[in-house]
This record gives sequence, C-alpha cells and structure tokens, in this order.
Amino acid sequence: MTGWLRGARHDVALAFDGDVVTYGQLARAVSEVRLPAGDGPIGCPGTAPVPLITTVLAALERGRPVLVGGDAVEAARIADRLPAGTELALRTSGSSDAAGGARVVARTNDSWLASAAALAELTGLTSADRVAITAPLHVSMQLYAALHALWLGASVGDRIEEATAVQVTPTRLQRLLDGDAVPRTAVVAGAAMSPDLAARAEARGIRVIEYYGAAELSFVAAGEHGELVPFPGVEVELRPTSHGAELWSRSPYLALGVVGGGMLRRDDDGFATVGDLAERTARGGLRVLGRGDAAITTAGATVLAEDVEARLAQLPGVDAAAVFGESHALLGERIVAVVELAAGATLADVVAAARSRLATAELPRRWVVAPVPRTDSGKIARGRVRNEILANAGTVHPPRSDAGAVS
Repeated sequence: MTGWLRGARHDVALAFDGDVVTYGQLARAVSEVRLPAGDGPIGCPGTAPVPLITTVLAALERGRPVLVGGDAVEAARIADRLPAGTELALRTSGSSDAAGGARVVARTNDSWLASAAALAELTGLTSADRVAITAPLHVSMQLYAALHALWLGASVGDRIEEATAVQVTPTRLQRLLDGDAVPRTAVVAGAAMSPDLAARAEARGIRVIEYYGAAELSFVAAGEHGELVPFPGVEVELRPTSHGAELWSRSPYLALGVVGGGMLRRDDDGFATVGDLAERTARGGLRVLGRGDAAITTAGATVLAEDVEARLAQLPGVDAAAVFGESHALLGERIVAVVELAAGATLADVVAAARSRLATAELPRRWVVAPVPRTDSGKIARGRVRNEILANAGTVHPPRSDAGAVS
C-alpha cells in the first residue's frame, strides 16, 4: 500500500463538490483504477479532486510514476528524463518563470511520507479534523495537504465553513478573514506572511502555523508567531552570497531532481537550495527574505522584490502588488511596482502611504496600475508581470523625480 490511507473504513475521507467518499470506498476505487499499459509514467491531468487523488494513489500503489497535472503526452515526453526511482512527478510553475512554463519536480513517495508524523505533531491535527483545501490539487503543497489529511485518518474537502483546519497561502488567508467562517487552525505556506496578517488571524481565534519550503525541498522551516525554526529532520545552513545569506537544507524530504530547469542546486554533502535568502532573528530563528534572483540593485543598495511586495500589499487600497527591477542609466536598476487597487482606491494615496512605510531605497520609481497575475499555488507570477503587463496593459505613471512621485 501507499502508506497514505489510514482512516477507519466507514469514516469520510473525501468531500469535494458534494461528492462524499469514505475510506472504504476510496480504497476500493483505488484498486479498481485501470492504468495505461506499460511501466512508464502516467499522466494525471484532471483537476477534479476525487479522480485525481484516486489516480495518484493507484499509480503509487502499483509502482508507476505519476505526472500530476500533466497528460499522457507530456508524461511520455519526460519519461527518459525522470531520475531513477521517481514515483511522484509534480508540475510546478515558478513565480519567476517568464514564459509561464512548467518544471517537473521528481520525488519518491517516501520523501513525502517521511514528514507526515512531524507535521501532525507540529500542527496538532488528528483524525477528528476536517481539512479544507483552498487551491487545485495539482499544486504540490495542496496535494501534500490532502494526502496528509488521509494519513491522519481525517477528512479532506473544499468546504471552508465546515473545516477545522485549512491549508492556505497568505493571500487566501487574508480573503478568508474577510468572511464569517474561520477554522481553528490555518497552515500557511507559499509566500512570506506579514506580522499584521498573523496578528489579525490570531485575533479571530485561529492558530496559525507557518512553514517555509519549496516543491524541490519540501519542508525546511516552520513555526508560530513569526519565528521559524528548522523543521524536524532538517539541517539548515546560511551561506553568504553577494545578495545576502542563501538558505541551504539537508533532509530526507528532498526531491530527486527537476526536469525542465529551475533553481534547485545541490552540493556534495547532500545540501540543496532554490536560491532563497534568509537571516537569523534576534531569538535565533529564521526569517526567509525571498528569492535571490528577485534581488534588485538600485543606487548601490540591494532590495528584495518580495520584501517590497509584502510591504506594499499591507497598504490601504492595495489588493496585490508585484515588484521587479528594470535597467536604469543612473541607478543601475530602478524599482517598478505593479499594484492592483481596491475599489475606490487611488494610486496617489498608495504612493503617499508607501513613502511613509518604505525606506528610500525601497521606494518604487515607476508605478503601474494593473491586475497582478499569480501562479496556481498563489505566488506572484513575476515573470509574467515583467514580460506581459508592462508591455500590454496598465496605466504607467513615470516619476517626476527619484522620490517615487507620480504624474
């Protein structure tokens, strides 16, 4: 067996779109799945949760690599490129992927199973919980959350109003807090969470557990109240680079490799990184600053795009923000901000608020009003912002000076 189905036979395992499936029914459905002939990878392109989970479990049970989110044609195309031992092949569209294309992260089933007990202890979730998934299951962190709920013997579904726990990105958590129904526990990942958002959630009685990881690394650090520490079983090193300290980890949770490029790098000692930068907090924990490839060098200062995005997203009138650097004759690079405004908000008010909240080096010198696209996992699609939005849409407001003013 795959190791994931641990609930009582008559208990509810899945509850999506009104389709309720018990553990016994799910086990039977898994055994009845007819996989394509051969021993190569199979495609699992559907987004309907129950068939997707059933197919993934059937493939794992029968020793067939499964490409989650990709069809049979793509599975055949990458078959010879998958590392030996691949069981899960996970399509992932990176936030800095300019072409919008997908990488495929290859891993073993055991590399996910190994973290199940540690996550259960960290979150306090049990078989009595009802876990809500808030994004499509072909997103790796959502698929893992669903499988982890099954490992607990809990039920997993899509009805937040009935859930005791949710797996969310910070953006999705912010929207959830605007509603009436709130769960007891929120497991937050996918992007850095601001202290204001965490405080707002805790004020609503939600216990917030935040973790940092990546599809290639799985869990790296986790914690509460903004203080992340290495996830159980993970060794962490901060290694100096020209942009800051790069976060490397070694654990049993690492992927086998990546097909189609990506940021994964390994060393001879078994450590790996995706290029994220981090620093030690005053209490000895970790603060993840963002992707090193999102660093902007402007007027001699190094500014992290994700850090500025987080600050802008907290401003009144800003629904979302994306930041990147563009070449500038005097500054080297200047900071460009693309902001998605809330109803009734004006860019002039946002820029005025930004001047009071951001350091001079962090102030955008060019502003664009436009929708901010995101990847399926909820991350800002910074490559699309750079290559599509500025070229084709939005209102550009060039500054009158280098103080971030708008015309």
